[in-house]
Amino acid sequence: MAPKETPRQKMIGMMYLVLTAMLALNVDSAVLERFELINGTLEEQIKNNGQRNGLTVKSIAAMVEEKGNRKDDVAVLKKAQEVRQKTDVIISYMNKLKAEIIEDSGGKDEDGKLVGAKNMEKIAIYMIRYKRGDSLKTKLNGYTTWLSNALGKEFASVALDGKEDPYWSKIPNQRKKNFSELMFESVPTAGGLASMSQLEGRLLDYEEVALNVLSQSVGAKDISFDKIVPMVLPESQLVAAGAKYKAKMFISASASGITPAMKLNGSSIPVDSEGFGTVEFTAKADKYDANGQQRKTFTAEIAIGEQTFKEQISYIVARPVIQIQSASVQALYRNCGNKLDVQVPALGAAYNPSFRVKGGSSQGGRGGKITIVPTSPTVELSVYSSGTFIGKQKFRAKPIPKPELVLKSGGNEIDLKRGVSKIPREITLQAVPDADFAQFLPDDANYRVTKWEVTLARQQRAIETKQVTSTKANLASFVSKARPGDRIVIEAKEVQRMNFKKEKENVRIGVNSSIKTVPIN
Repeated sequence: MAPKETPRQKMIGMMYLVLTAMLALNVDSAVLERFELINGTLEEQIKNNGQRNGLTVKSIAAMVEEKGNRKDDVAVLKKAQEVRQKTDVIISYMNKLKAEIIEDSGGKDEDGKLVGAKNMEKIAIYMIRYKRGDSLKTKLNGYTTWLSNALGKEFASVALDGKEDPYWSKIPNQRKKNFSELMFESVPTAGGLASMSQLEGRLLDYEEVALNVLSQSVGAKDISFDKIVPMVLPESQLVAAGAKYKAKMFISASASGITPAMKLNGSSIPVDSEGFGTVEFTAKADKYDANGQQRKTFTAEIAIGEQTFKEQISYIVARPVIQIQSASVQALYRNCGNKLDVQVPALGAAYNPSFRVKGGSSQGGRGGKITIVPTSPTVELSVYSSGTFIGKQKFRAKPIPKPELVLKSGGNEIDLKRGVSKIPREITLQAVPDADFAQFLPDDANYRVTKWEVTLARQQRAIETKQVTSTKANLASFVSKARPGDRIVIEAKEVQRMNFKKEKENVRIGVNSSIKTVPIN
């Protein structure tokens, strides 16, 4: 986390970089005198920043006391004091190093000027050969790591090797150097001291940021309701024409600086940026009263700062009405595809149906449209929405009515009582479904006589018999043999029904219904 720099700080930093770059290029040593000026300016700034940060800690202490020395605020003050103490320790350490470097390089003259300002050996020996640069790097980066952990914010390391530094990593002969070499190798005493002062300045800038963050944390849990919103809670969103609209109007207040934590029955719920929590759950009932209702409750919990508000909220779960549309809803047909449209209007767009069938099987179900195939006399349909049980519906399942065998000649039905005056050359045998069954379930009412027998009979004797496997039978051979008083006997041997799945099944017609007799007059 990089603190914001003042224009003056930016100017000093830029001068430092320029002079350092000039050093790397072996510029005339007269330029190096500028480092003494920069170092003096930096040390003055360090002193001022340290005093200002000390005042910030005192300001935090005053705020904490004003608010009654509450536990959380006192913890903030202790953290600020710890930041100040750790900063002082490392600044003192660096000042001690600078004092030893000045003394080792010859001290200062009577005008306060560095005697060894241009010496490039003393500081290198002191910081590189004696490993004090490595020790300094460890302390500096240890400080920024501790600060990051203590504040929960990232503070970038200040002691970097050449390859890590945004500036020096771009210069080929500098990027391979470690921190100590980068800062103190081939550097005059004045330049090295300025480098250390710049690092001190960065630490104090970090400290300033940290203390400002902590200062803002004092009283952070105080609740200040600054957002006032009028609310209207109607008895119902739906009002019939002529009825009265009734609602309660009240004030809702919230604190813009605090995002409340909300729970529903102990579980957290999402809260938007405006401080409104979303309550959403599937209403369920386990025991309805005589009116088809059950009163339920849930616990609403809102935590703001150290305060938690709880309330039991009641609501009523009403039994949803299941509406079923079908061609024959009173009774279904066994072993047939009975198409139902099952809807629960009260659920509206939230209706997400699934079904379970007892006493049969089912197909489909999407959007409430389901096909039930009963296999027993009664069928029980259980309705669910998004996995929640809605209700049950029972149906009777009646057997499929037998088809009627109809004998035709020339497209006209033959009157079996009156008979015929002469043998027709061709007859047709059809299996005609029950009219209601064909109307309700046309996809299941498809019959065909696949095997039948036609006999020309005289008294108790068969004159000629034909086996037929199509819908029509040719009786041309009967014409010359027939006499008045004879009869044509038709017997259906095999009748098949094709169901809604396009599957074929044999149908038992019964002996009395499968034989038709046509008298010949």
